[in-house]
Amino acid sequence: MTDRALVVVRAGALTTVQDRGRPGYAHLGVPRSGALDPHAAALVNRLAGNPPDAAVLETTLNGCALRPRSTMTVAVGGAPCPVTVGGRPAAWGAPVVVPAGALLEVGAAVAGVRAYVAVSGGIAVEPVLGSRATDLLSGLGPAPLTDGTVLPLGTPVGPPARVDAIPHPCPPTELVLRVSLGPRDDWFTARAIRDLTTRAYRVSSASNRIGLRTEGPALERARTGELPSEGMVLGAVQVPPDGRPVVFLADHPTTGGYPVIAVVRAADLPAAAQAVPGTPVRFVAVRRR
Repeated sequence: MTDRALVVVRAGALTTVQDRGRPGYAHLGVPRSGALDPHAAALVNRLAGNPPDAAVLETTLNGCALRPRSTMTVAVGGAPCPVTVGGRPAAWGAPVVVPAGALLEVGAAVAGVRAYVAVSGGIAVEPVLGSRATDLLSGLGPAPLTDGTVLPLGTPVGPPARVDAIPHPCPPTELVLRVSLGPRDDWFTARAIRDLTTRAYRVSSASNRIGLRTEGPALERARTGELPSEGMVLGAVQVPPDGRPVVFLADHPTTGGYPVIAVVRAADLPAAAQAVPGTPVRFVAVRRR
C-alpha cells in the first residue's frame, strides 16, 4: 500500500478526475472531455507545483472531503468555497500543507458551480487514450468518485507557488456568450435568430458536463424534417425539438442530428462552467473569424 494516495471520505454530488482531456479522437466518437474550467484547473496546478496538464479533481456544488496518507501540498480554486484542514479554516486559492491523516474538507460553493483540487504530484490514475479525464458520455477514464475511493498520486516535480494573491474571475452574474451564427442557422426563421440574439435566457438546472441547457423562448424552425447526423464541436449551440438552445461542453457527443444554430467562442466557455442555474444568459452574435 503506497502512502502517495488520497482516500475519498465524502465524494460530494459529482467529483471527477480531470485534466486537459483527450483531443484528436472525435473521428472515433470520443469527446475531448477535460476540465470544464481549464483556467481554474491550470491555476490550482501551478499553485500546487504541478505541470499544467496534471490531473486534478473537479467538484460540483457541494465539494468533497479527502484524507491523504502522507503529508502533501494542496490547492483549491475555481468556485469560491470554504476550505478546512483538520477542522481548522485554511486558504482557498493558495497552497496549503495537509498533514498525513488530516481531513481536507472542500465545502459547498458560495458562488459558481465547480471547484478544482490540485494535489502535489497530481492524481495518477491510469490514463486512457493519453488522458486521465473522466468522460461521462463515453464512460472513458475513471468513474466518478465514491466514498472510500483511493486515488494514487504522482511524485511532486516542483515546489508550490509563492503568491500573495491570484487573479481569478468571479463566477458570472450574467453569462454573455459570443456566438458565430451557423452552420445551420438557415434552418431557423429570422424571428428565431432575433430571439436568440436579443431575448433573455437562463441557465437550466438540467445542465451538466455534456451541455449547458437554457430556459427561455423556443426558437422557431424554418424547415421541418430531420437533419442527417453531422459532426459536433465544443461550443456548438444545438436546438432540440423543444426549441431551447443547448451549449455543448466538454463531454458533448461528437455527432448529432439536431441543427446547430451557432457556435460559442471558446474563450467564453469557462464562464459557462461556473454559471449556476437561473443565471441570465445572453447570446451575442459576432462575425466569423
